[in-house]
Amino acid sequence: MVIDPVARSTDGESVRIAKDVLCAGAAAKICLPDGPEEYARALARRGHRRPVVIGDDRALLRAVALLHKERDLAQVALAVVPVGAPGAVALSRALGVPTDAVAAARAVLDGTEHSLDLLTDDSDGIVLGGLDIPCGRRLPRQREGGDETAYEAVPGAGPGADVRAGRRDAWWVPLVRRVRTALSLLTAAAGAPGGRRSRTAGHRLRVEADGVVLADLDRPVRWVSVTPGDGDDGTGLAEVVVHWQEAEPPVRARARAVTVSGTDFRYRADVVVGGPVRTRTWTVHPDAWRLTLPHD
Repeated sequence: MVIDPVARSTDGESVRIAKDVLCAGAAAKICLPDGPEEYARALARRGHRRPVVIGDDRALLRAVALLHKERDLAQVALAVVPVGAPGAVALSRALGVPTDAVAAARAVLDGTEHSLDLLTDDSDGIVLGGLDIPCGRRLPRQREGGDETAYEAVPGAGPGADVRAGRRDAWWVPLVRRVRTALSLLTAAAGAPGGRRSRTAGHRLRVEADGVVLADLDRPVRWVSVTPGDGDDGTGLAEVVVHWQEAEPPVRARARAVTVSGTDFRYRADVVVGGPVRTRTWTVHPDAWRLTLPHD
């Protein structure tokens, strides 16, 4: 049981509840790392024990990244008890993990393992829930902490962002409404004297899905999203969606590898901001990791 220090400081009561439920149901070794190095050592010394992460989405991502770096991810069944503010555990919720401490701890004890697909990029970064490249507006302000840079906004959502059916609707719809409201205010401000921002500025990107060009540099796009599969469909492919500036249907494709290139662009992978880069390729790894989830 690896308890993230942020969880201990922000919601000690939920941490205590999770510990009590887990220790009552199984033999557990409790690790209280104070930083990234101790976190890595705790996972490395897990032996044959099943690692359970108690913390927010960044704690889960850190655990997956460390196991991926060890090339041991496929052999380990992870479990997580999300602890944090709603925006800080949105990825866990999207993956199907309960955000209530008692329900999540019981799922760790009684749930089943689910194989999930994983995206990796050409710098060995990982993506669990979704990748977005927003164009025509600034990314949310970043905040520093630990060994990663995280969004202050809810990750993986935005105008037109695609999600797996039935898993994210409850949390991303309100965010989309807020984003649309903010965009409307910005558009109104652009019409005032001295404000001449175009609402369709966009970004010129070349998007290739398994070598097939979905968008090229001659036409600006509004949003690009890439979502790995959940392992249930057996295709081992990611869904790629390109949203245009104009009011027309987006272009959709399924692919094993997705390459995006163009003038310096940023992207968000789960809760981590990446870039600026001029080109980046993401590749799907089918059934790359396992997560314990409640019974259906």
